[in-house]
Amino acid sequence: MSEKLKVVFPVQNVELEIELLDSLLSEKILDIIPYEGTVNTWGEEIYFNIPLRTTIEREQEVVSLGDVGYWPDGSCLCLFFGPTPASSVPGEIRPASPVEVVGSIVGDLDPLKTIPANTPVKITKPDPERGG
Repeated sequence: MSEKLKVVFPVQNVELEIELLDSLLSEKILDIIPYEGTVNTWGEEIYFNIPLRTTIEREQEVVSLGDVGYWPDGSCLCLFFGPTPASSVPGEIRPASPVEVVGSIVGDLDPLKTIPANTPVKITKPDPERGG
C-alpha cells in the first residue's frame, strides 16, 4: 500500500499530493509529518528543510519531472518540476548533489511555478474522510 502526503502552500492557495515510494526513507519522512516550514527555490525546484538527518541508499544525480527527493546535504525535501541551474542538457533535471527519490507529485506541476522563495509550506497526511 502506497502512502500519500498532502503539501499545501496556503498563501498561494496551491495544494498537491505526493505518492510515496515504499522505502525505509519514506517511512522516516512519514514519522515527521505533520510539518510546517518555508520554501527555497532553485531553478524549477522547490526545497525545504525537514527535521530529518539521515543518509541515502539509492543516490540519483538526475531525476525525472515530478519526482520528490530527499537531499541529505541540506536535510531537505525537494520537489522537481523542471530544470535546475545544474542541468547541463535540455530536459535534464539535476539536483545540486545526489538525492534519493522518495515519491512523485500527482497531477499538474504548473502551480509550482507560482511559488516564490520564503513561502510557507505545510505537509500533512491526506484526510481519508475528505478524499485527500
